[in-house]
Amino acid sequence: MEGFKLYHYNPSAGAAIAFTALFGLTTVVHIWQLGRNRAWYFIPFFIGCLFETLGYLARYISAKETPDWTTKPYIAQSLMLLLAPAFFAASIYMILGRIIRLLNGASCSLVRPSWLTKIFVTGDVLSFFIQSGGGGLLATAKTKSKIDLGNNMIVVGLFVQIVFFGFFIVVSLVFHRRMLKTPLHAVGDTGLPWARYMKLLYVASGLVMIRSIYRVVEYVQGSDGYLQSEESFVYIFDATLMLICCLLFNIFHPSGILSGYHKAQADPDLEMLNNSGYK
Repeated sequence: MEGFKLYHYNPSAGAAIAFTALFGLTTVVHIWQLGRNRAWYFIPFFIGCLFETLGYLARYISAKETPDWTTKPYIAQSLMLLLAPAFFAASIYMILGRIIRLLNGASCSLVRPSWLTKIFVTGDVLSFFIQSGGGGLLATAKTKSKIDLGNNMIVVGLFVQIVFFGFFIVVSLVFHRRMLKTPLHAVGDTGLPWARYMKLLYVASGLVMIRSIYRVVEYVQGSDGYLQSEESFVYIFDATLMLICCLLFNIFHPSGILSGYHKAQADPDLEMLNNSGYK
């Protein structure tokens, strides 16, 4: 049997370099915002932006090699674009944890704040490693069984991401609804525009969820499926959605959440981050 076919179309160098530039710009802004605001818990989001930038740069290199593609740039773009949203999700989870703590709203949350980040980041890390394994296996597959195994691993990893992300959205909605019904719980930093940040979380979560569902359908269809035969789908349902997500957090950077969060003790989310593999 022939090895895994890298592309079922001639990838566009113009589209790849355009998104490399756009993601590169938002990444630079995130670096500046990260340092200026000392929002270290947002490091995973920055890493996700960097992955997107390098992923589309590798895709550009692949496009310039057409039709004699080599595996290194293909593997690089495939894995980085597949895994970047896992880093976005990690920081999104941490934002909700900070909002709950700042509002003293633990009683309104389905999950205790001390467990919230641990549970969701653990799910994120699990999804990350399953997808990494599947992507690596798929990129080097030489037989149909290896191709199918790689596809199935990626689908499982994406399903794990969707399940945890779906539960996170439910937790966010329940917390938001309960807080609106019991405003007296907001005895922490009442100057925090928490409702605006909650809406931002919903938009970002929706973008990541749509992208993940697209990827599930893509890999369920397999390498010969319709979604993998048209490059436009990658830019519509992945690149554009993730770029919007990056820009949203440039415009509405969650550094304001830190205003009432700086304390002498160690940051539990940062501790979790250091032990989770996001380094």
